[in-house]
Amino acid sequence: MVQAKEGDTVKVHYTGKLEDGTVFDTSGDQDPLEFTIGGGQVIPGFEQAVVGMEPGETKTATIPAEEAYGPHREDMTLTVDRSQFPEEINPEPGQQLQVQQPDGRAAIVVVSDVSGSTVTLDANHPLAGHPLTFDIQLVDLVSAG
Repeated sequence: MVQAKEGDTVKVHYTGKLEDGTVFDTSGDQDPLEFTIGGGQVIPGFEQAVVGMEPGETKTATIPAEEAYGPHREDMTLTVDRSQFPEEINPEPGQQLQVQQPDGRAAIVVVSDVSGSTVTLDANHPLAGHPLTFDIQLVDLVSAG
């Protein structure tokens, strides 16, 4: 049987779970995810988990945070004065907001804390700092690299 390797384009079905078993993403009700191993289209640990799999094979892989979305970085949080928010925005923890970065690009941040005078914004990926477990099925090896 042919095994998936660097440079191959593959199709996989997957279910991603947190340590507590909470499912955060799945391809179950959609077409399989197609990507090229080594192409940087998915997190590094996911790519490496598929290497060596054969079409039809399933496996469970736990990916440390460093090979997923990285550690949660405190330097990506910012506490701002509540007066900097437009009147029509009433920030609440968990709320996603779009902010403009100094270079003009837009970024999505999550309100992580609100006090009487300040709001803490977090620009980390929501899964940063979490090890992730994936149930992976290699559906097809589309093309060999």
